[in-house]
Amino acid sequence: MSIERSTERVVDIKSHDEPEEEKLEKSLRPTSFQEYIGQERLKTNLKLAIDAVKKRNDGTTLDHVLLYGPPGLGKTTMANVIAHELGASLRVTSGPAIERAGDLASILTNLQDGDVLFIDEIHRLRRVVEEILYSAMEDYKLDIVIGKGPAARSVRLDLPHFTVIGATTRTGALAGPLRDRFGIIHRLEYYKLPEIQQIVARTAGLLGKEISPEATELLATRCRLTPRIANRLVKRVRDYADVNGDGIIDTKLTQEALNLMEIDEFGLDPADRNMLELMVENYGDRPVGLTTIAALTGDEATTIEEYYEPYLLQLGFLERTPKGRVVTAKAREHLAKTRK
Repeated sequence: MSIERSTERVVDIKSHDEPEEEKLEKSLRPTSFQEYIGQERLKTNLKLAIDAVKKRNDGTTLDHVLLYGPPGLGKTTMANVIAHELGASLRVTSGPAIERAGDLASILTNLQDGDVLFIDEIHRLRRVVEEILYSAMEDYKLDIVIGKGPAARSVRLDLPHFTVIGATTRTGALAGPLRDRFGIIHRLEYYKLPEIQQIVARTAGLLGKEISPEATELLATRCRLTPRIANRLVKRVRDYADVNGDGIIDTKLTQEALNLMEIDEFGLDPADRNMLELMVENYGDRPVGLTTIAALTGDEATTIEEYYEPYLLQLGFLERTPKGRVVTAKAREHLAKTRK
């Protein structure tokens, strides 16, 4: 009984603690292709597929969709847009949340015809869960085993026609048979600077704040070309402007807020610079293995590989070699400037 009460308290705390932030986050998410900024190639292909499904109007559903790419580029948002454009209900879950085959069976049997099932971090599904998902995605059938031992028997249930949208930062970690069952596979690319500027301006507008073009441009250069970071920085600069100014986000207040957060002109934060500094101090220009970097920084190897590394590689601050990661001369030059 004590365990049950403890579980309920944790759930209650979460449900009462997050609604305002979740509500704000949802309000910033676009709900249509027209509102969604960037990823033009992806939008064109998806719009074509959705329009074809609507035009046929024969009860078929959109092919299963796999979205992959670095975190923060809008995979979850795109899933919401797809469901909205289809006029379908969106059911959301994640790979780590589906621990047993029974969890997946419960989710699938509660779907309706035409529903969209979004599975975030789909590469983290357990193998036994994956195997059930194969027939569900391909044949819309659910194979379950009733009973145990000699009396056990397999039962095949019919499922409604639905669309799975999977999101992953590590498409290589996805099992081949599961990956092959997605008819539409697309990578989300890093955004261009003008697109990030549009996102910054849109977010400020949705937050009810006036922002100058110069401040918009300045913020866009610090967002690592990532919408999630753009939204986060706009909210933090808004807070600073509310406390230290008249609420209008101008260049001066934006620069002061960015200095307070220690975000430099390349969008690097203290954690990025700390990782590069530790690599230089301890290994100089020698290659460093991923597990060694994780030990130096205290972060998990997957965090470094999925969050820090992609942007540093794009900036040319880090190189991947067969022997490990190497800090480039460009990064050393930048670190020398920030120390002054």
